[in-house]
Amino acid sequence: MRMLLLTILLALVPSAVSAREYGNYDTKHLLTVTETPEGKKYGFGGPYLGQMMNDLSAHARNYPPQFDTPQDKQRATEDVKALSGMLDLLINVPNPDVGLLTLASDVNSMGHNLDIPGAAQKANSIFLRLLAAAPSDPRGNYMYGNFLAGVGKPKEALPYLEKALAVGVADAAYAIGMTYLTLGDKEQALKNLENYKQRRPSDGNVDKLIDAIRNGKVEFKRNPG
Repeated sequence: MRMLLLTILLALVPSAVSAREYGNYDTKHLLTVTETPEGKKYGFGGPYLGQMMNDLSAHARNYPPQFDTPQDKQRATEDVKALSGMLDLLINVPNPDVGLLTLASDVNSMGHNLDIPGAAQKANSIFLRLLAAAPSDPRGNYMYGNFLAGVGKPKEALPYLEKALAVGVADAAYAIGMTYLTLGDKEQALKNLENYKQRRPSDGNVDKLIDAIRNGKVEFKRNPG
């Protein structure tokens, strides 16, 4: 089941802006070859991966994903499937690289948002491996907390988000506030959103959200799925 979605009933909230076009990628370009004195060295990633992940994140970081066309969404879905399969080969080894575990958990989290069967279970498994290898990893705790909140487990999400906040992830304060809001605890929601506002004073949208909560202009909707 998806997370509890919050609909902010504000006349000031701007209308949804169409997402930019999702790019065309060839996952074969993710495999790199470097000439060394010892011969060819094969790797994975580079700038092409960064560009691809940024594009995927812009469209599928949150649920529901935002695409201009069904064709864009289908192309992104196929890219995520291909990325997930390539990463499986790299992380299903003894003592996998923590960075690769982080990337794989991120890819499969977006796969869940794209409704890829089994992506949520795979993401959860990889997150657990990541945090077993690096329990205090700020990004890992933040990402896993967000993931748990997104799959309808807000209570389980809070310890990871609070751990991320404790080690300096400012955006975790916002995620904690929203998680408390889904639990119906407006006092804690406001406390954490105010904390986020202090950490991110340039984010004007949080003022609208805080005002909406205080004035009872928040509606809880359960998204089926």
